[in-house]
Amino acid sequence: HCLAVRAVCRREIDGDRGNGYSWKITLLRNYWKSKVKQEWLSGKYSNIPSQFSLPEKSMYPMDVDTWGEILEAELER
Repeated sequence: HCLAVRAVCRREIDGDRGNGYSWKITLLRNYWKSKVKQEWLSGKYSNIPSQFSLPEKSMYPMDVDTWGEILEAELER
């Protein structure tokens, strides 16, 4: 499971593993982030008319680098 999450959140997984977190803790820390990030990267939320139209689980605390990746993906669409 952690390797699947790493496909989306490589920097986060590698950082947690480098900081000594176990695979289990690393997965728990990054699972939902990877799901939300993948949906953003895939364009699921590209044409949302307002924040009120976003599904409940469409947001998750993400760092500036992650939002940068999402914005780059949007610009490429």
